[in-house]
Amino acid sequence: MYALVDCNNFYASCERVFNPDLRGKPIAILSNNDGCVIARSDEAKALQLPMGAPAFKYESFFKANKVQVFSSNYPLYGDMSTRVMRILEQFTPDVEVYSIDEAFLEFKGFKDFDFKSCGHDMRSRILKWTGIPTCVGIAPTKALSKVANKIARKFPEHTKGVFLIDSEASRIKALKWFKIEDVWGIGRRLARRLKLINCHTAFDFTQLSDAFIRKEFSIVEWRLKQDLLGYPTLSLEEPSPKKSIATTRSFERTFSDIDNIIERISTFATSCAEKLRKQKSSCHMIIVELSSDRHKKNEVREYGSKMITLPYPTDSSLLISTQAVAAVKQLFKPGVKYKRAGVVVTGLVPNDAFQLDLFASENPKHKPLMHVIDALNTKYKGHAIKLGNQDLQRTWKMKQERLSPKYTTNINDIIIVK
Repeated sequence: MYALVDCNNFYASCERVFNPDLRGKPIAILSNNDGCVIARSDEAKALQLPMGAPAFKYESFFKANKVQVFSSNYPLYGDMSTRVMRILEQFTPDVEVYSIDEAFLEFKGFKDFDFKSCGHDMRSRILKWTGIPTCVGIAPTKALSKVANKIARKFPEHTKGVFLIDSEASRIKALKWFKIEDVWGIGRRLARRLKLINCHTAFDFTQLSDAFIRKEFSIVEWRLKQDLLGYPTLSLEEPSPKKSIATTRSFERTFSDIDNIIERISTFATSCAEKLRKQKSSCHMIIVELSSDRHKKNEVREYGSKMITLPYPTDSSLLISTQAVAAVKQLFKPGVKYKRAGVVVTGLVPNDAFQLDLFASENPKHKPLMHVIDALNTKYKGHAIKLGNQDLQRTWKMKQERLSPKYTTNINDIIIVK
């Protein structure tokens, strides 16, 4: 059996954990630089607040409807997510973290087990230990657990937040209710194609012949059909090293001077190097991107990118930053107001298995230096050690005018009980 545990309105729920006065009130979470709405509570959805709504256009809407608006507090959300996932690992060792607020659990060898009671135990433990409300869908396959979770979320009074598909009758009833566009793995285009052949529900999809699905679609859709029929074809995915790592950000404001852009590029490059070392990889290539604000039609529009191929793979912040800064100096054009930049490292290889160059190699001092820097940054929880061309006060310079405290990740923001 599989279970899908999904945190309800996760970002909004994280804000409510430490500010109970927000319960029952509409909440909207904004993207980087307070640009647009990326998460809404159920109360905000009921007000017809659209996803992706530009914040500056909806200021009057927020005030009129008393919507509580917050900047994205990713350190808080990430820490709360980690806490939830660690609780789930107490129920089974086979856990796939699907997203920041979702996880699949596989119960191998659990015979004659009360899965519904287990689902309620998971919900109550997560709620008691973290304050985050969840819904649990349990079924014989991953795709069916997605369906079960949707039903648990849709009918909380009837299901009490847990729905179990454990019989053929419950499977068929659930699939007949489930719209085809809501099926996990079926996007808008595929849903439109399926509706043209009168396939409107998940049950209709399972009635299509295997030959037709393989001919008109692909093996992916055939596996999805088998999963919906109750035959497991989608297993838990093992974490695998990334094939490329990117750090891209919009600036808090436009920059037309090279010094500020160099500082940002150095910070982005250092972040990529840190991620490389975490997954024990090195990169062969670095891509640097620099662009102006595409939303301002009256100003000069500019986009440029440059790729650097290194003579040997590296995970050194010093080398990656140096190469990225050299590239952005070539991309920079005076007079242009730049709004966004990014660094991508690709051509990744494991640190313990890559081809050496006979005539070029990395400075042997870099490896132990990076090890010490990472250890100090881990110990002191943040970027305590930085390169000389980085801002020593701030790492991510973003417009965050509505940012809540980092209750669980910053000692200065911990709640004081009087």
